[in-house]
Amino acid sequence: MAVFAAMAVFVAFLVSGLLVQPLNVAFGIWFTQIFVFLGLGWIVLRATGRDPVRYTGLFPFPGLVPVAFGFALGVVNFFAIVAPIQYVSQALLPKAWREIYDVADIFRGQSPLEMALIVASVTLGAPVCEEFFFRGIFFQGLKSHGGPPLRMLVLSAVVFSAFHLDPVGFLARVELGVLFGWLLLRTGSLWPGILAHTANNLVSTVLFFGAKQVESPQEPTTRQEQLAILLFALMGSGVLWALLSATRRFPSLLGPPRPAQVVEAPEPPVQPEPFPGLLRLALPWAFAAVLSLSAYKALDPLGVRLSQIDLRYPLKPVPEDAPDALQAERKALDELRVRARRGEVPLEEYAQERARQSKQPRRDAP
Repeated sequence: MAVFAAMAVFVAFLVSGLLVQPLNVAFGIWFTQIFVFLGLGWIVLRATGRDPVRYTGLFPFPGLVPVAFGFALGVVNFFAIVAPIQYVSQALLPKAWREIYDVADIFRGQSPLEMALIVASVTLGAPVCEEFFFRGIFFQGLKSHGGPPLRMLVLSAVVFSAFHLDPVGFLARVELGVLFGWLLLRTGSLWPGILAHTANNLVSTVLFFGAKQVESPQEPTTRQEQLAILLFALMGSGVLWALLSATRRFPSLLGPPRPAQVVEAPEPPVQPEPFPGLLRLALPWAFAAVLSLSAYKALDPLGVRLSQIDLRYPLKPVPEDAPDALQAERKALDELRVRARRGEVPLEEYAQERARQSKQPRRDAP
């Protein structure tokens, strides 16, 4: 069940990324989270006779203390482990990879409403929907098949990271997948992992926008960056160790104790749905997906046309050390897109400028 679900979701994930997300980034991210990770996972569980809410650990709710502990763990883990791993990965991997897989690109040229939708999808939609599938279905399915839970935990974390198609952030996301899965193992609930996922994404988003607002007279040197990362890692590791140690003294941080017979009981046999039943389960989700896609195209034709222009004239990434003039030119194009999105300038003006920049020879260095 877990392998079949992963294969189906991966195919749908690629299709959504190729056909839906290019229409609009904000709409595409929400569409993928709801109809791919949540929807397909829900259908697979129902088709195999399982209760999606109970099987994944969405119910019963473990209480506010374990959920708050998961959030705190997500914040501290970001500074102690995620940020240092990401920094080292960016330093060791080719520079071109950092440019190609720069997640900040999803915010470029977006209107304030689209920016808000993207932030909401990253901090709310992704934690719920991705945890529902990767920990609630994939990891639970592997674990129930037998074998050491730790091995299944690492395997599910690797698959979780691979789905993001980002080699630069691969190791950091593997560590996150292990953390979220560990919280599910210890608490028996999906909610602490969801809140830890939310905390991680929220901290990275706040730091990203905060760095954009702070204007420094000079860029920090490599040594200054290394010292800052080392300081964060040392302080974060100390707090992380304290939090994990506190769970031994205060077991209630991970929720009320669960009876051993419930934890160790094998999964009862289930009766899968016949093929007509599978179609019946999938039909409402498919109808809702088509309806939402049609509604978006009808309600936002301007956004669709802008996305078509972006696809017609792809741009090369601007390196961090590119000349100031080239960076200012790209920034002006992003601002022009926002103005075109508001209807303040004709789409043809944006299309002409984007076409011009897409044909420019690349200048990588001053």
